[in-house]
Amino acid sequence: MSYELTIEPLGTTIEVEDDQTILDAALRAGIWLPHACCHGLCATCKIDVLDGEVEHGEASSFALMDFERDEGKALACCATLQSDVTIEAEIEEEPDAESIPVCDFSGTVSRIEALTPTIKGIFITLDEPMHFQAGQYINLEIPGDVGSRAFSLANAPSSGREIELNVRIVSGGAGTTFLHERLAVGDRMTLSGPYGRFFVRKSAQAPLIFMAGGSGLSSPRSMILDLLESGCELPITLVYGQRTRAELYYHDDFLALAERHANFSYVPALSDEPAGTDWGGFRGYVHEAATAHFDNDFRGHKAYLCGPPLMIDACIGALMQGRLFENDIYTEKFISAADAQQVRSPLFKRI
Repeated sequence: MSYELTIEPLGTTIEVEDDQTILDAALRAGIWLPHACCHGLCATCKIDVLDGEVEHGEASSFALMDFERDEGKALACCATLQSDVTIEAEIEEEPDAESIPVCDFSGTVSRIEALTPTIKGIFITLDEPMHFQAGQYINLEIPGDVGSRAFSLANAPSSGREIELNVRIVSGGAGTTFLHERLAVGDRMTLSGPYGRFFVRKSAQAPLIFMAGGSGLSSPRSMILDLLESGCELPITLVYGQRTRAELYYHDDFLALAERHANFSYVPALSDEPAGTDWGGFRGYVHEAATAHFDNDFRGHKAYLCGPPLMIDACIGALMQGRLFENDIYTEKFISAADAQQVRSPLFKRI
């Protein structure tokens, strides 16, 4: 059984299957609705139900209070339809965003590379190519009833059917442990995507700063490769941090890109490299390296941040001190059920 969902202010009507959430149906129709945790905890996907009946599902009573339910509000990530429904959502127009429907894909693991002692590059050749916008991510189904995990696409969209995921092993994490210790070349995998609204605002025609840490390099790498392949002549700077040289992956590739492209600068930073090694680059954190490189003046740039939450918060602070503010700073965090309950700055609730 299915129902019709009308989404305002777009005036668009889509079909929603029984037990399919409003968010999933919208994304698979190529319609982006604001969302973050997808666990019914963060309230980013809160919508107004103008007409019809919904089942609220596992929406937290903190993210969706009783009086809000009475007022006709719901969380799109866990609400399902009980009749034809009309909703209203806060949908921001983004001229640079592509409307790409989320689809299901199958593929074969074609390569597994040890990029660092804790990060593996997992390459999957899909049965059908995936069209995506550089910066987006996929949900990968992990075998053994582990469930799905979100991973950014590290390859350029032009690479065809083979996608690349950079997976850092998480202590005690069932998903990353499986991918590091049990996944093998030739294994069949299923995934869905693309997801996310993390993309380059190309129409702004402003110099770009990418600040990344750890396996957060995935999205910036995809975006930078895409920009350079497309002939972008704007200044592009990547500031990338790790703890030690052994963890600094794709270092030589970025040095080679900087040699080939006069508009691309690469600033690696190591925060815990032992003294006495031959490391001649910056010693310190990503935000410190960026501040030094730009002499604490980020005006006129667009900044894209990827990495651990503490790194992102430090980078936002440094950018603001260097006179770059909210409208020019973009970031995307994968929010777990636990993360979603933490307090986040209201200044950056939309990103």
